[in-house]
Amino acid sequence: MASVASPVIFKEFCPLYYLLNAIPTKIQKGFRSIVVYLTALDTNGDYIAVGSSIGMLYLYCRHLNQMKKYNFEGRCESITFVKLLSCFDDLVAVGTASGRVAVFQLVSSLPGRNKQLRRFDVAGIHKSSITALAWSPNGMKLFSGDDKGKIVYSALDLDQGICNSSLVLEEPSSIVQLDYNQKVLLVSTLQRTLLFYTEEKSVNQVGTQPRK
Repeated sequence: MASVASPVIFKEFCPLYYLLNAIPTKIQKGFRSIVVYLTALDTNGDYIAVGSSIGMLYLYCRHLNQMKKYNFEGRCESITFVKLLSCFDDLVAVGTASGRVAVFQLVSSLPGRNKQLRRFDVAGIHKSSITALAWSPNGMKLFSGDDKGKIVYSALDLDQGICNSSLVLEEPSSIVQLDYNQKVLLVSTLQRTLLFYTEEKSVNQVGTQPRK
């Protein structure tokens, strides 16, 4: 007996004006008017995260229809990558043009979930623009890559408020993509793609020829 195909649902795609209107197009800094550019984007079922050229992260909650803002202390620099994760707590990792990486543990109204915004910093290993971020499914591991080929592993203990980071791999070209699953980190650079086995700390290249 042939299976019945599920019905096709047609959807109309249009600009998210309710989101864009909540983000300023310019800000005033002293006597200067600075144009705000949108530089990074990630989404999941709960949030839309938008990074900007002024170092501000705009986080739109899809359930509450609310926009919240988060930023780095210190100088204003462009956000180059954002990565959301929904596990026991809602997390968002943010990377900047100078190599700063921060993790925000978001506040939740659900019982037993996090009730206070917390931030964890990946201290001082990256020195250039962050180009990729990847979470483990449980939110205890974060991998970050930059345009000089460095990949940093950060172990997060959300209960203790601890983030320990170390350099695990260094490639000769820019990191363009990271993905992590089952103790294996998929790494794509401008020159090659490889599998990095985090327990054995071994590398298995995908294919034999370098990218042109």
